Amino acid sequence: MELTPTAARPGLRHRMQQLIYGFFTAQTLHVAVRLRIPDLLADGPRDAADLAAATGADAPSLRRLLRALVHLEVLDEPSPGTFALTEQGEVLRADVTGSMRELVLLLSGPESWAAWGRLEHSVRTGEVAWDHVHGRSCFDHLMADPGRQAAFNAAMAEGSRAFVPTLLSAYDFGDLDTVVDVGGGSGALLAGVLAAHPHLRGTVLDTPDGVADAARTVAEQGVADRCRVEAGDFFVSVPPGADAYVLKSVLHDWDDEQCLRILRTVRRAARPDSRLLLIESLMPATVTTAPSVAQVVMNDLNMMVCHGGRERTVAEFRELLRAAGFRLESVTPCPAPSVVGVVEAVPSPAAPADGG
Repeated sequence: MELTPTAARPGLRHRMQQLIYGFFTAQTLHVAVRLRIPDLLADGPRDAADLAAATGADAPSLRRLLRALVHLEVLDEPSPGTFALTEQGEVLRADVTGSMRELVLLLSGPESWAAWGRLEHSVRTGEVAWDHVHGRSCFDHLMADPGRQAAFNAAMAEGSRAFVPTLLSAYDFGDLDTVVDVGGGSGALLAGVLAAHPHLRGTVLDTPDGVADAARTVAEQGVADRCRVEAGDFFVSVPPGADAYVLKSVLHDWDDEQCLRILRTVRRAARPDSRLLLIESLMPATVTTAPSVAQVVMNDLNMMVCHGGRERTVAEFRELLRAAGFRLESVTPCPAPSVVGVVEAVPSPAAPADGG
């Protein structure tokens, strides 16, 4: 069979080859983090033999991994056989603010890998591949293993901690007095907001496992006297009467039916003048090839595979909010390169829909 003129073009084939090889990159980063290569290079360059001894790895094989990490701009090779951490690679260290180490382990680990291996199952059936592979939901899977739950909490906390400056540049919390962070996990986001606004008081609400580290987090930020930690279930109740309710990266974990349950719970707790702030990735109405869009559309697939959730367009948020008894007021995109926006809503004058 002869190649068509289009298929024969080297540039197109090269681009497609890069896409096909994408999982090579993910696993290269995963193994580098598992071996703690970024941490071992934190104090300066080391040669490959030294790194092999420190990791217990096969020296020739490790040398090949290190070479790939140079290509990925995670490492430099200042002299033959000697490797140093790049600025890009710094974010994979365990001891830096905003570390992405736990995120790499979470998304490229064997459990996520197995679920993504059944992407076709989700596409064909509409079912959650994770549940199909592991026999239970992702969140139930995490709760069954304290180690997994702790790793997940750490990954989410680092992401929230790193996101605080972006959020503060996009939204002014200055005229609020009380904030409830619904599904706020470790409290890293709320603690950062409270630290920037000394007049503000808040409550972080999540499952008992979710808030396991929250007291320590708010204490480390120096806001423990202004931040309550509450274990609960946002499908059932949230603290009433706050000025604002924040839900960051909560709704994308759930299908529309479950999202309505969460939003109606908040609606029942809200005052007529309360605000609802949904902090979520914004799916564009028309998908483009812009690099920023890749993060949204691929994470949308991840939500489908692992949770049965989705990333949503502004129109989809508007309809969810309407059905839950809220009115969308504004959408504020966070500064580039973030793909996240702050979707602000207020309670509708009419009573919320039944079904909470």
